[in-house]
Amino acid sequence: MYKAFLIKYAEIGIKGKNRYIFENALKDQIKNALKNLGNFLVSKEQGRVYIECPDEFDYEESVEALKTVFGIAWICPVMIVDTIEWEELKTAVGDYVEKRYPDRNFTFKMEAKRADKNYPLTTPEMCMKMGGYLLERFPELKVDVHNPQVRIMVEVRTRSYVYSEVIPGPGGMPVGTSGKAMLLLSGGIDSPVAGYMIAKRGVAIDAVYFHAPPYTSERAKQKVVDLAKLISRYTGPIKLHVVNFTDIQLYIYEKCPHEELTIIMRRYMMRIAETIAEETGCLGLITGESIGQVASQTLQSLMSTNEVCNMPVYRPLIAFDKQDIVTISEKINTYETSILPFEDCCTIFVAKHPVTKPSAKVIRHSEKLLEENIEALTKTALETKEIIMIK
Repeated sequence: MYKAFLIKYAEIGIKGKNRYIFENALKDQIKNALKNLGNFLVSKEQGRVYIECPDEFDYEESVEALKTVFGIAWICPVMIVDTIEWEELKTAVGDYVEKRYPDRNFTFKMEAKRADKNYPLTTPEMCMKMGGYLLERFPELKVDVHNPQVRIMVEVRTRSYVYSEVIPGPGGMPVGTSGKAMLLLSGGIDSPVAGYMIAKRGVAIDAVYFHAPPYTSERAKQKVVDLAKLISRYTGPIKLHVVNFTDIQLYIYEKCPHEELTIIMRRYMMRIAETIAEETGCLGLITGESIGQVASQTLQSLMSTNEVCNMPVYRPLIAFDKQDIVTISEKINTYETSILPFEDCCTIFVAKHPVTKPSAKVIRHSEKLLEENIEALTKTALETKEIIMIK
């Protein structure tokens, strides 16, 4: 029945003279999401984006693909009527109702829009006359303007569009319209959700994963690759930087107080991630930290981590409860992968009694114990990193 979709956006509509930039980015993201599903034509007209497919296509797969495109507020499967002439349009709407709703024992409301204010009928007149025609053609229908079971909508532009289903999109802004940032991606629940959340605000992402062989297995690494693939459905392609962190961790473990291991390791992860971010044109770091969730995420620990970064650190989950994060991870299909029992480097070297309120001064003093070799180890880790393209 459907050969087209009408795409509505929300926040893009308030972008003023720059709106066309966001509209064009949205068009590009839609084309990318649908490119393997059919011969789709994407166009825009007066605050709307239209998707047409003259050939056969899988409706359900196409809708699911569109649900991953940030910037889309609503997805409306539409019937296109190649005329704005009233009598023909009226008949076409009746045919739409007859085909779309074989059982017509429901209440309805007519809604209409017209792009051309010189159209012979006003919007209220269109609704009144169309509603009257449908009641005459289908006596079983009933009107309820306050709480209808079905809203039948007609938009008259250069052509006419008829629809009655409005499917929620993911909202947000088109990916890439807000620059690019570097996600510290682990195998846990939080960081994939953080990547999803920041991408929803239009930020393209690359990612860095700290691997610690042989203490972490290849299956742990593959788990992270799989998580990157899952979130790339929303974020677009991701360049995943895999950093061998084993020698740095062992050196910290040997030289530094064990209760400070987690925070010192975290500080070196941030330093390395920032170096890679600077090399790749990123404008900040992204983490999945939430205040108080673990010892390294108290305010004091976060402040100590921030101290080593010149770039801003974005923490989209900072005030989320764990259940809030789990709910989103289930929604974006990362949860089951995140809970697979393959440990990352953070959990392997965790201290039994980590400091929860680290003093930056004390941590800096402990890091002086690493001065002999840490620079060389960091340089080696950066030079030997592996890059995996996630599409």
